[in-house]
Amino acid sequence: MSFDRHLAEIAREYPQWTIWRSDAGRWWATRHHPLSAAQRDAGCAMTIDADDPDGLRDRLRDQERRAGERHTWRAGPAPP
Repeated sequence: MSFDRHLAEIAREYPQWTIWRSDAGRWWATRHHPLSAAQRDAGCAMTIDADDPDGLRDRLRDQERRAGERHTWRAGPAPP
């Protein structure tokens, strides 16, 4: 699958984040809104990165868990 398609899918799955791939090939996501004090205390980050699309999805799921959030649309099976 092309990286453009991965970008589009992840952006659709996580609409509260801006998703991109750097010229160096790293995958990045930045939140659209500032973190609350509670989110910061829970270990949430404004920007995260990963080596590949699956790694970015893992990091995004971790951020949701830390923030107590769930997005409503998910491709494929839900994580355990």
